[in-house]
Amino acid sequence: MHLLDIICFSHLRWNFVYQRPQHLLTRFAQYKRVFVMEEPIYDSEKNYLEIQQIENKLIWTAVPHLKNGLNEDETVEAQRILLDELITSFYIDRFITWYYSPMPLAFSDHITPALVVYDCMDELSGFNGAPNSLVNMEKQLFKKADIVFTGGHNLYKVKRLEHSNIYPIPSSIDKQHFGKARLQVADQPDQEHIPYPRIGFYGVIDERLNLELLDSVASLQPGWNFLIIGPVVKIDPAILPRRNNIHYLGGKSYHELPAYLSGWDVAMMPFALNRSTKYISPTKTPEFLAGGKPVVSTSITDVVDPYGKEGLVYIADTAPEFVSAIRSALSLKHDKEWLASVDNFLSNISWDKTWQTMQHLINLTFEQKQIIQKKTAKSYV
Repeated sequence: MHLLDIICFSHLRWNFVYQRPQHLLTRFAQYKRVFVMEEPIYDSEKNYLEIQQIENKLIWTAVPHLKNGLNEDETVEAQRILLDELITSFYIDRFITWYYSPMPLAFSDHITPALVVYDCMDELSGFNGAPNSLVNMEKQLFKKADIVFTGGHNLYKVKRLEHSNIYPIPSSIDKQHFGKARLQVADQPDQEHIPYPRIGFYGVIDERLNLELLDSVASLQPGWNFLIIGPVVKIDPAILPRRNNIHYLGGKSYHELPAYLSGWDVAMMPFALNRSTKYISPTKTPEFLAGGKPVVSTSITDVVDPYGKEGLVYIADTAPEFVSAIRSALSLKHDKEWLASVDNFLSNISWDKTWQTMQHLINLTFEQKQIIQKKTAKSYV
């Protein structure tokens, strides 16, 4: 298996937000080449692939630049041709296809991988702007996939009957990276002037955030300051609540996050409870905890269990409840017993272990597929 390249089809751009795909694929790239084909950009007079190698690693991103005005069939055909060019130009022979979205199956169903992996990170059909054909395309991908992973246990519960070889693999944590937040580090220039107490959030700002809850909590506690870090996506920035104690600091790199987290008193996850959040398993939950910060979250299923049940995260849905939970969380700042419980829970969680588990399951699936193929071949002799 170490000799097989990976062609990954992702709806997320590599340089957008560093998350699950980057954590996993960089680890696979220790042993094999990884090619990440992203969604197209319609900005060109002719169709071409923009290929870039990532930080001298065995990872290449391939971004299709397509002509404006292509219809759906032409878009699919153009990407099919560019995919074939990628395979030819890099001499990709035996490979794994790795899907984060089922939509690229429309232009990749003609290639013959040694193994098909579907890492079902989210329930994409619940997101704003999801294609009407997504549900049907996912059914086709389930038929084609050799192995399926889900990004959390709640998502696994609704997908487990769709495939016979499916496993829940919640997102994990780089404890060493986010553990830097526990050290006394110099505050970031755009944060240092903001008074305490500070309650912070980082992540993509989209339909998954409960902006009304954020606004209400900020209005109830004008002496607290709420720091929001991340890009605004798929929503109009004009609808963001504006108060003197809400501070939008924009997007930050993955490497900068611990320094910002270090300057907070409490981390919050004011997620909306809607179709887009029903099956999420936020990676930031263990990241905030690894940074030593008490966390207050709305009742996202994969946060309630296990983090809420273990007493590691406060759960609250209404503005008064959220304020009360933050007040309790503020008292945990120097609670060594709580921090010991956090460290004990996180002791068996890491991206390295997650990657090793997935690699083991992929290897087993590959070996079983090889055995079946040999038996089938013998039956025709």
